[in-house]
Amino acid sequence: MVVEQLWQPVPGGSGVYIEELLAELATGAHGVDVTGLAARHAGPPPAQPLPPGLAVRHAPLPRTVLYESWQRVGHPRAEAVAGPLDVVHATTWAVPPTRRPLVVTVHDVAFLHDPTHFTARGNAWFRRALERTRRSADAVIVPSQATADDCLAVGLDAARVHVVPHGSRPVPRTAAQVADFRDRTGLGRPYVLWCGTIEPRKNLPVLLRAFASVADRRPDLDLVLVGPAGWGEVPGHPAGLAPDRVRVLGRLSREDLHSAYAGAAAFCFPSVREGFGLPVLEAMQHGLPVVTSAGTACAEVAGGAALLVDPASPADLADALVEATGPAAPDLARRSAERAADFSWRRSAATTADVYRSVAGRRSG
Repeated sequence: MVVEQLWQPVPGGSGVYIEELLAELATGAHGVDVTGLAARHAGPPPAQPLPPGLAVRHAPLPRTVLYESWQRVGHPRAEAVAGPLDVVHATTWAVPPTRRPLVVTVHDVAFLHDPTHFTARGNAWFRRALERTRRSADAVIVPSQATADDCLAVGLDAARVHVVPHGSRPVPRTAAQVADFRDRTGLGRPYVLWCGTIEPRKNLPVLLRAFASVADRRPDLDLVLVGPAGWGEVPGHPAGLAPDRVRVLGRLSREDLHSAYAGAAAFCFPSVREGFGLPVLEAMQHGLPVVTSAGTACAEVAGGAALLVDPASPADLADALVEATGPAAPDLARRSAERAADFSWRRSAATTADVYRSVAGRRSG
């Protein structure tokens, strides 16, 4: 399994996916022995933890050179680095060459829908990886039917595409832990939470314009933005929105992130496009009323439990935020918790292991 994403400065949702899948497979409950595959690293171990005892084999090349060599030269093969393998799993677009059966996880194809959200180099790299996946993968794992539909639209064979929804690992927080977090961060008023890596498709300008309207109607309510910088900046406040009504907390520890969820009045995630929408599921696990984008994988994850809006409409988003923090909140919270119970990393790992078994013994491509 390719685990190099865990060494990225911002591992993002795909990093969480690899971490949680590894942790579940490492229990031995699914009949799979995992070896990690990564680039050469002279520095510290990854910020995202690896399961105790996991063997990680490192290629002789640093990440940038390794990725280019995989795409352009076709070396080194995964089995040359990791040893004997039954199946190779590329967990992101970093797809190693191999003569063994190949499974590729496609989190999304956002670069095809709006190339302007990525660099020219990134777009070219993604497209080459997509072509390798189309040509060589024995199975393609996607986290949602929305992403499966995107894959079919770009020519991937439906028989090879397997929908395996992500899970989410609950991190319960006590009232005392939430109170401590709010004291340390100065969150004195009720707040709507947004969480994610800051990038254009997350649609923060529309969220801020919507909240400027909400702030007039709900003077007791703040907006809290949580997450690392990606490629983009938090947009400036719209005219009329007081700076102290929006709090930007940046990247938080796992414990503080879940305290932020647990202490929120509602969660808002109006992303234009997602492969899955893990923050929506995490918020629902905490029983939060959720507002998210209609017609996206986030709506698929919500399964009718959230308020769905046109992500291009600040007015619609503002109305939904007022509703989510008003009398409808208890019912929305109940629906969120019920929907979240349908997802688990154990189920994701079990289905992934079934995909491995379905291709083991084949030769890819």
